Amino acid sequence: MRPSHLLLAVLVAAVWGVNFTVVEIGLGHFPPLLFSALRFLAAALPAVFLVGRPKVAWKWIAGVGLVLGVAKFGLVFVGMDAGMPAGLSSLVLQIQAVFTAVIAAAVLGERPSRVQALGMLVAVAGIGAAAVDEGASGPLGAFVMVVGAAAAWGVSNVLTRKAAPPDALNFMVWVSTVPVLPLLALSLLTEGPADDLAALRGLDWQGAGTILFVAWVSTVFGFGAWGWLLRRHPASTVAPFSLLVPVFGMSSAALFLGESVTVPRWCAAALLVGGVALTTLAPSRRAAGEAGMAGMAATAANRTPDGSDAPDARGASGAPDASDTQTPPARRPEPTLTPRR
Repeated sequence: MRPSHLLLAVLVAAVWGVNFTVVEIGLGHFPPLLFSALRFLAAALPAVFLVGRPKVAWKWIAGVGLVLGVAKFGLVFVGMDAGMPAGLSSLVLQIQAVFTAVIAAAVLGERPSRVQALGMLVAVAGIGAAAVDEGASGPLGAFVMVVGAAAAWGVSNVLTRKAAPPDALNFMVWVSTVPVLPLLALSLLTEGPADDLAALRGLDWQGAGTILFVAWVSTVFGFGAWGWLLRRHPASTVAPFSLLVPVFGMSSAALFLGESVTVPRWCAAALLVGGVALTTLAPSRRAAGEAGMAGMAATAANRTPDGSDAPDARGASGAPDASDTQTPPARRPEPTLTPRR
């Protein structure tokens, strides 16, 4: 990976980590569901008129929009508004890798390897440690909401994989059009039109800035740059940079919001990040099996009919023999005459 690409990957991880601190600030200006609706509205407009028509079927756009936009981000914003710390939220959401692996195993038949299974257990242990720490010092219900958001994220990951969008930015912009109306309806039903109107009337530069950062910087730039990197590098090269998100998330929350990071929380972070790393980077059994079959096929192709290894076509110097470069041409078949009718 080029240094510029490396810096871009770190920048995206930093943006996504700092985004949790920005969301926490924005929740001081808006009810959570209204804030989430405004975020997707700003991400969709005017970008939807610039990225061209959707490049995948509408069913995938609608599915990902409802699961990712309404369920995942709705639960995150409501959970954080209910007292879930920003830094801890950035950490707990990484359990989505475990949910993704479990759902992919059930839906796509991608059985996890032993290393991945071990990583899942380690990550779950990290979630347990974080839950114990948060249960002793904060609202456990808000913690459960963020875990539910991670599960919804796992579902959306599998849906996105099934959709296989050729353009990540185009896909994300169109996905952003779906949650706006459902989130607005939920906000009116649960948060009330009075609170929503009061928040809109009291809009100031800081509130507008949080919407623009979460919409344009985190969503449009973040997902667009991430998709750009994935088109140029293997997923195994790009994916590990997402493990930096909780590092930037917890650090920015401690720096700008004064959130304390306890020793149990650091232990939970080490377990969770380590488990997610094992789950994400280790190949699944299906991938390993496909690699093994490819290797067997290559070996079989290099054998003679009697089962012995075919001789190497290179001499002692490693250069091809002269006979390899002067293969006699294949004999042409004799032409057949077809009577005219």
